[in-house]
Amino acid sequence: MKRQRKKYLRPSHPWEKDRMDAEDKLLRMYGLRRKQEIWRAETLLRKIRRQARRLLAASGPQAEQETKQLLARLRRLGLVKEGATLDDVLGLKVEDILERRLQTLVQRRGLARTMKQARQMILHGHISIGGRKVTVPSYLVLADEETLVGYTPGSPFQMQGKPEEVPATVDVGTSERGEE
Repeated sequence: MKRQRKKYLRPSHPWEKDRMDAEDKLLRMYGLRRKQEIWRAETLLRKIRRQARRLLAASGPQAEQETKQLLARLRRLGLVKEGATLDDVLGLKVEDILERRLQTLVQRRGLARTMKQARQMILHGHISIGGRKVTVPSYLVLADEETLVGYTPGSPFQMQGKPEEVPATVDVGTSERGEE
């Protein structure tokens, strides 16, 4: 069986106060569980920027084709708009990637009140994309999938309409005879 590799790099200086404060702010803002999720987004962004810098320095038909492919991929992910250039790619921030996560989109669309509730709803199987259940909060939602994010069929949240109101099965205030 093939061993999976880490998808992130740890910071080279683990105890920098400014970086730690910025990470803590992102943890609270996006309802992340641990800093590894931030480091994964930073690593993805680092790879994208490295490829863009390499393509800016290169010339020729191969570089043009790879540039078109990179920009098309980032457009599909919703990270850049139509007509973007490699300079726009170099201007991307970690927040841009964190905004494309399923957890963030569920909360922004009003399917959950908080980021933590959005994470829990995803993990418990209440959220689907186009009818397909997704249980990974860090799933990067494609731009054309964004409108398909909703509740899973049969979810109690879908029946009620609001995330804080789960349908009650037994009324606690009355007994079987109607006496209180």
